[in-house]
Amino acid sequence: MAAERPAGHTAVPAPSAPGVSPASLASGLADERVDHRFKALPPDAEGLTVGALAAERRNLFTGGFTTPVLALSAESVAHNLDLLETYAERHGLAFAPHGKTSMAPQLFVDQLRRGAWGITAAVPHQARVYRAYGIGRIFLANELVDAVALRWLAGEMTADPEFRFVCYVDSVRGVELMDQALSAAGATRPVDVVVELAAGDGARTGARTEADCAAVADAVAAAGSLRLVGVAGYEGEVPDAGPERVREWLRRLVALAAGFDAAGRFTGAGEIIISAGGSAWFDAVADVFAGIPELTLPVLKLLRSGAYVSHDDGHYKHLTPFNRVPEEGALEPAFRLWAQVVSHPTGEQAFLNAGKRDAAYDLDLPEAQVVRSARDGSVRPATGVTVTGLSDQHTWVRTEAGTELEVGDWVGMGLSHPCTSFDKWQLIPLAEADGTVTDYIRTFF
Repeated sequence: MAAERPAGHTAVPAPSAPGVSPASLASGLADERVDHRFKALPPDAEGLTVGALAAERRNLFTGGFTTPVLALSAESVAHNLDLLETYAERHGLAFAPHGKTSMAPQLFVDQLRRGAWGITAAVPHQARVYRAYGIGRIFLANELVDAVALRWLAGEMTADPEFRFVCYVDSVRGVELMDQALSAAGATRPVDVVVELAAGDGARTGARTEADCAAVADAVAAAGSLRLVGVAGYEGEVPDAGPERVREWLRRLVALAAGFDAAGRFTGAGEIIISAGGSAWFDAVADVFAGIPELTLPVLKLLRSGAYVSHDDGHYKHLTPFNRVPEEGALEPAFRLWAQVVSHPTGEQAFLNAGKRDAAYDLDLPEAQVVRSARDGSVRPATGVTVTGLSDQHTWVRTEAGTELEVGDWVGMGLSHPCTSFDKWQLIPLAEADGTVTDYIRTFF
């Protein structure tokens, strides 16, 4: 996604994976064999490669899939990817979507093809997955103090001079640990770091005050293995978050960057990174970042939203900034979990064969949306069908009087919280509106 260039002082992202074409990043996934490791896939597909199974374009409902089965809407995923690409371009933002949401290299490829600067990670394992699939730029939104992981990082940076890695620092002690581990590992070039400003008292990570941030920056300047290139944080942790509180914190983040720049703290950096933006307040990020003053170096305004890929029918449905700016578009929920009615002991109670092992439940219960008849395959709204609870392998359903729900029917449910939906499934059918499965999304959690 191209970043705007007001007065020649905004950095323009180069290709996301230097020396690697996005089409090659997920190579090899199609050659994986289908077997018992992957829930819900057709038993008669055992031994086929994923690519061969995808080429058969089986139907989700009649092609031999077993229940429960989680599917992604091909149309909604493509719509959401396009929408955030357009949004970032319109607002002059570079984009490093948070890969921890899906941990799916195929989706990373789609994001890179749409101009993403790189992919955000949270922990070393995620970064290793990204590198295994050729991701050339990684933004790790955490302080990295694990000596083993830092030794691995030093090796990656030595082996690939074009690999770009940026991570948070939020403490003097953290800086000391990073410098010790990188020096011991024989790091051949400095690791770029951004000082994390906490979102407020009681928030998650980050240096709490501007003075604390300056102390961390001083420690970076004294560390031979690190280079200060910007500031960052996560506005989603602002206490009692509302539009003005979030914007106030974002203005503090911008002012911190400007103050560091005026003090000459970014000497040696080719650009200044200012990064924020989860999935709930990226409209505020766009507004405040539009007012970043001219600094002495180009500015990379880096957005990191990740949940948008699949969106959801609960948590983010209510939090999405597009509710506040509907003129800019709307995300579409892409997940649907299909489970079968396996017991209907009374007129008011039924049970489906999906449970906590299959559905996200950390924020909201699944929502019954449609019923597919086991008799004739017809699909109707799930009127009168309410999910009331989850066991490990069962969904508890309340049925209102007169509700036509039979043992054997398939119930399609919307889910809340994409991150914990993706991580319960290793291979997820990507299905078109008529049920045709066009691909399988491999995850690595």
